[in-house]
Amino acid sequence: MSYNFDAVIDRSNNYAAKWSEMDKKYGTNDLLPMWIADMDFKAAPCIIDALKERLDQGIYGYTTRPTSYNESIVNWVDRRYGWKIKPEWLMFSPGVIPAISMIINELTNENDKIMIQEPVYSPFNSVVKQNKRELVISPLVKLEDGNYVMDYEDIEAKIKDVKMFILCNPHNPVGRVWSKEELKRLGDICLKHNVLVISDEIHSDIILKNNKHIPFGSISEEFAQNSITCMAPTKTFNIAGLQTSQVILPNEKHYKILDDAFIRIDIRRNNSFSLVATEAAYNKGEEWLEDYLEYLEENIDFAINYINEKIPSLKVKKPEGTYLLWVDFSETGLSNEEISKALVEKGRVALNAGESFGIGGSGYQRINLACPRSMVEEGLNRIRKAIIE
Repeated sequence: MSYNFDAVIDRSNNYAAKWSEMDKKYGTNDLLPMWIADMDFKAAPCIIDALKERLDQGIYGYTTRPTSYNESIVNWVDRRYGWKIKPEWLMFSPGVIPAISMIINELTNENDKIMIQEPVYSPFNSVVKQNKRELVISPLVKLEDGNYVMDYEDIEAKIKDVKMFILCNPHNPVGRVWSKEELKRLGDICLKHNVLVISDEIHSDIILKNNKHIPFGSISEEFAQNSITCMAPTKTFNIAGLQTSQVILPNEKHYKILDDAFIRIDIRRNNSFSLVATEAAYNKGEEWLEDYLEYLEENIDFAINYINEKIPSLKVKKPEGTYLLWVDFSETGLSNEEISKALVEKGRVALNAGESFGIGGSGYQRINLACPRSMVEEGLNRIRKAIIE
């Protein structure tokens, strides 16, 4: 392994939300943060070098994207997933959720129905409601051999009059990497009922061994035309603070509508640093990513073994993707409130309470394992203290 992921980085002066905003949620910052989904690793050296070079130029005016920018994304998507997208399908957005919000605003009307699968990343719920659309939930609670599976019968029963389906692929927080067969069955239902699919694939690069990410739009031309895919280098390379993502729009009509909307609010440009960071990540960051994925998988295996051996009242299934562990605390005999209180007051550790992810989240906690192994072990020790001691 060429990179040192064991190094502990002091983020106390980093203006890091993960470290400095705990008091807003937990009442104190004196906790080990394993909640917000960003890493406690330095970005890849190729990204740091590109940022330093840009910084040294000393001028940070309006940017224009060179053709090499979109080409870096096109090549990355081809290399990683075998999906041959076109540069003219790409649109910049400062983030995936801003893009989804804009898509909802422009391609649906007030009070239209939009379907999501809970438990899921909580902004899916809020972005629908805040845009004055009607939320339709198909609970993601069915398990087969310990794996979450979509409830297609429930989806089909509820999808009448639904205008849009927001898909999380890979899924946050349950860690599923949906198979081609699963996505095809969902896509066929959406085509049958004329429901547009918005696929949030921000975690698409964080895939564990023996799993493969399938972009929804890559499955068929029909699916490509009936979907909009949101990706980003931000989770992959720990550059969320630079605010950059890409929207993939094969449908020309959708592209024109969204392009006009971004022009209207004038957020079509990268900032000076997101531009060079994105291109460096996709052109030169693959070696770093492969080493990181190896280290991450070791973290996940370490955490699961620790839980099984030392906190047996907790139940956990190894995720297929993401750096997030979805842990069942329901057999502790504690209520959700008691679990959260014990973690903060006894364990001094910040996790994401499962109920914040909606239906199906009660009794669970989400743990972020994108940090040095010593921090993983310390966090697990604190969780054990909270639950057992």
